[in-house]
Amino acid sequence: MAGGVIVVTGAAGFIGSHLCQALIARGNRVVGLDNFDPFYSRDLKEQNLREIEAASPEGGFEFVELDLCDHNRLEGLFNRIKPEGVVHLAAKAGVRPSIADPVGYARANVLATTGVQEAAHKAGVERLVVASSSSVYGNNDTVPFSEEHSVDAPISPYAATKKACELIGHTHWHLTGMPTAMLRFFTVFGPRQRPDLAINKFMRLIHAGDSISMFGDGSTSRDYTYIDDIVAGVVAAYDQIDRFGYRVWNLGGDHPIRLDELITKIGQVVGREPVIERKPMQPGDVERTWADVSRARDELGYVARTSVEDGLARQWAWLSGSL
Repeated sequence: MAGGVIVVTGAAGFIGSHLCQALIARGNRVVGLDNFDPFYSRDLKEQNLREIEAASPEGGFEFVELDLCDHNRLEGLFNRIKPEGVVHLAAKAGVRPSIADPVGYARANVLATTGVQEAAHKAGVERLVVASSSSVYGNNDTVPFSEEHSVDAPISPYAATKKACELIGHTHWHLTGMPTAMLRFFTVFGPRQRPDLAINKFMRLIHAGDSISMFGDGSTSRDYTYIDDIVAGVVAAYDQIDRFGYRVWNLGGDHPIRLDELITKIGQVVGREPVIERKPMQPGDVERTWADVSRARDELGYVARTSVEDGLARQWAWLSGSL
């Protein structure tokens, strides 16, 4: 599937900007939406947009600054461009900040997602892909995390909003028949990663010789997934969701790594010994994530091809150029 108009929300963000480039490269016209939420610098997001535009043929990319909760304007835009599909990545991200602002997270994630679905339905959109999160699994005792496992015990407002989006996605599919994919991303990293995320932050601090905060004893683990692998999974889900109706897929690396091991690897890539300040575990943080990707592999042909070591090297090559 290539050539049609696809709306990408959160287009100025980390994952969104990479996805826009991939869709444009295969021949789609992309309309990107973003509201430049002040969670991190607008300058970084505008740089992401410049990267998209530099790689786009004339007419291949249009950007619209828009608050997705402005439903009238959103519906007007969808009616104008008549997209064939929507990839909804926009959200307020982050577990710890959601504890301080649960109302803001509910508005930006749940209300906005509902509005995107309704606008898509009214405009006759053929398919919808929505970003969920591995955080919906909470502190699941069984690993790796399978889509068949219960996700009824989220431990942060952010995770709860992502579970809510999965539920309203299912309801929307049931009522409208619009094929809808929910993608549970597992800790995405790589060039353009948000500055608040651990790998980006650790690289900058270690390079500067500053201490880094390690919450807990270092035994917590995450299933880190390189951005190119995530984008490939998103595109595959977009192309194939019509075969499934409503479907949830994990997109992860399937190789979790301990926090203390990750810090060591980052220090090796940066070329400096990390200075670690140990702190207690933070509320809302899960102990581990680990994706069972067998469903995505069998149904989408998804394979995480980039190792943590290679991904860290690529991210540092990108980041070090700006330090």
